[in-house]
Amino acid sequence: MTSRRSLATVIILFAVCLATNPAAQVGQSEPASDQIPGDPLPSTYVPPGKQTYKEYCAACHGLDGKGNGPAASSLRKQPANLTTIAKRHGGKFPDEYVKSVLQFGLGFSSHGSSEMPVWGPIFQYVENYNEAAVRRRINNLCEFLETIQEK
Repeated sequence: MTSRRSLATVIILFAVCLATNPAAQVGQSEPASDQIPGDPLPSTYVPPGKQTYKEYCAACHGLDGKGNGPAASSLRKQPANLTTIAKRHGGKFPDEYVKSVLQFGLGFSSHGSSEMPVWGPIFQYVENYNEAAVRRRINNLCEFLETIQEK
């Protein structure tokens, strides 16, 4: 029952993100042959990490990354404070670890909750299964998270 509730929460949060963020809707990285004439973005465009964060993460983690987003109160557990990742890892930002969590998840609840979506499959769908674009998106997001670390 708990896993069904968690899955339902993730699906609802993802749907809210898509509905409220037109830039996050599927099709932003269409193949070149399907690109709309006059579209200012190339078909290979991958948004910067800050934009991806705002579209996919801020609803739960907050614009400041401290776990206080507008959807946080509806979750069973408080979202992680993303500004203290480096602090929790001996003062060094663990970029490979963060990329892995974003792409594959943890598989256990020490992340704070199983309610956090595993973004790899979602980004694969958004990027039309373009693995290079998914890696760039996750890399960009990871680089942004590194910039918001507490000193």
